[in-house]
Amino acid sequence: MKNPKPVMETVTDMDFFDLVNERLDYVKSRHVPGHYDHCRYMARRWVQRWGNLKCSQITQKMIEKFLEERKEAHFGGTANREIRYLRATFNHGGKRLKENPTDGVKFFAESRKAKYTPSSDDLDKIIAIADPETQDYLWTIRDTVGRMSEINRLTWPDVDFAKKCVTLYTRKRENGNLEPRLVPMTENLFEILSRRFDTRDRAIPWVFWHTYTSSKTREKMTGPYIDRKKFMKTLCKRAGVPYFRFHRIRHSGASIMDECKVPTATIQKMLGHKKRETTEIYLHPIIESDRAAIAAFERAREVKPHTKPHTNEKKVTAQ
Repeated sequence: MKNPKPVMETVTDMDFFDLVNERLDYVKSRHVPGHYDHCRYMARRWVQRWGNLKCSQITQKMIEKFLEERKEAHFGGTANREIRYLRATFNHGGKRLKENPTDGVKFFAESRKAKYTPSSDDLDKIIAIADPETQDYLWTIRDTVGRMSEINRLTWPDVDFAKKCVTLYTRKRENGNLEPRLVPMTENLFEILSRRFDTRDRAIPWVFWHTYTSSKTREKMTGPYIDRKKFMKTLCKRAGVPYFRFHRIRHSGASIMDECKVPTATIQKMLGHKKRETTEIYLHPIIESDRAAIAAFERAREVKPHTKPHTNEKKVTAQ
């Protein structure tokens, strides 16, 4: 009789500290700097609280208490973001964990305000008061309806002057791989990129770049931008327009194309969306069917007799 094979015991627990670091390494490997920074920022808070515990020792009640504190200190949206990132971290443990303590945690109610989408006039005002370098950057985002990260990683090999198009790369996919998208150039963008190409530093591949001091080595380095959000508040204030971020320029471009009767499928392709539903979120103008509905409502109200205003006079009855 043969000896039975030893049964391997399934591991259903691990140190929370190790899980967090493993998840951070995974996010970092996908080269999405902004997402990684958000994860690391929150991870420090989690480790400070539960860093010496096993994953199985962290309960739903403990997480809910932590989230209530976050909500009280800030607001529901902040707590909800913590839920999403915590859930993703425990999900990363997969079958190595017996259960995910965030599964039963409910999201908090949020009061969301409509974000401002700039008009063409407001974009003109912003660009007019910016310095020449920033003007080129804003025009490139505006004319490609690209994401900030896509413009930041744009290199000269991605610019095809012969065919008058640029190739933008994005990582907004589940596997994190870079995926290309071909965008035709406007005449304005062609002139801007041609001028920059003629005056470029041949040793630097990026269309937009800067010199900065490394936080690790303290040495001067040259490279592409990662985040350029700070100057928008100043520009909006100086131009006297409501504050908006780079991403709203994409919304503005999509809305303008929609108003010009560009098919939604074409707008979807320009924006680099996989799903039509995502593109439809970007289309902000009031459509004609909305206006027709309001007009019908108004006409229906007009044909009805107006109700006499209520008076405080007492009705006199015969005695």
